[in-house]
Amino acid sequence: MIEDVIERAATEDDDAIEELSAIADTDPRRLAPHLGLLLDLEVLCPAKLYRAADADLVRRVIEQIDSGRTPDQLNDLLMILAHSAHPSAESAMRRWSTQPPAGSDELHVNALGYAHEGGWAVGADGRRRDLCGDTAYRWVMRETAPGADRPTCPWCASPLWVAADLDTTDAAIAAALAHTGWSGRLVIETCHFCACFTTLYSHVTPAGGTTWWAGNTRPGYLPDDDEPEDPPALAPVLGQALSSPYQVSAWDRGGSTLGGRPEWIQDAEHADCPGCGDPMDYVGLIGGADLDDYGEGAYYLHLHQPCGFAAVNYQQS
Repeated sequence: MIEDVIERAATEDDDAIEELSAIADTDPRRLAPHLGLLLDLEVLCPAKLYRAADADLVRRVIEQIDSGRTPDQLNDLLMILAHSAHPSAESAMRRWSTQPPAGSDELHVNALGYAHEGGWAVGADGRRRDLCGDTAYRWVMRETAPGADRPTCPWCASPLWVAADLDTTDAAIAAALAHTGWSGRLVIETCHFCACFTTLYSHVTPAGGTTWWAGNTRPGYLPDDDEPEDPPALAPVLGQALSSPYQVSAWDRGGSTLGGRPEWIQDAEHADCPGCGDPMDYVGLIGGADLDDYGEGAYYLHLHQPCGFAAVNYQQS
């Protein structure tokens, strides 16, 4: 059955690609025996189909890149390796970051930069770090009472929005945040309006403290003639555990998640820590469809425990 869907996907059948994508999100291992056929038929996108790629499949992709036969496919092949997160893929990507393969002159980042697409990174110290966790929970939006004397955004004067209020004394929250190393209460507060234009950072403490970072830089393209806007009268609370860390949607109602892996609307955009420059850990996603009947786009929440910074950025189509 899956072979038939793959054959249809090879003809650019959108429904077939959606069906394969759904399998990759719920149980990527189901596709593992069929990834060789996908590669043979040049069904290279979306790269998330190759999440369960084994050593042999990864070797084939590396050999194809090293051969220089298909430089026009380099972007897609690097995306596949990034999503596989396989040690052999990491080794090859490290090599290509200093010895670029054919087609690299058409890329916007070096080979190792693709690691972010798969949710991992190699730090300045040369060590690999996973930016995402493997435990995920549905985030359900609940109405919040208007807060008296809420702090306001220094740029647009809108009341700040508590995008998340988490406490690791809850075992489920502790599991979802385990990859971040955070312990205690985590409050991520941001401007729901200005975060749509640039990444906004805040200082956070394990006691639940949150403070706008003075180093946030207002972009020149930020509108300056709008009236202050009230933030969403909604906040996420923990819902059901998800069977896969990939069961997230930046588009659909009910797609907001705590933990797991993000669905990027554009390219991967893990915020860089303003304290040390390392990419921050992914915390969760709040989809616009869960905030408003006509909402689009998604807010992405990040944390860097060693430096005590949280961040929020936003993507839309």
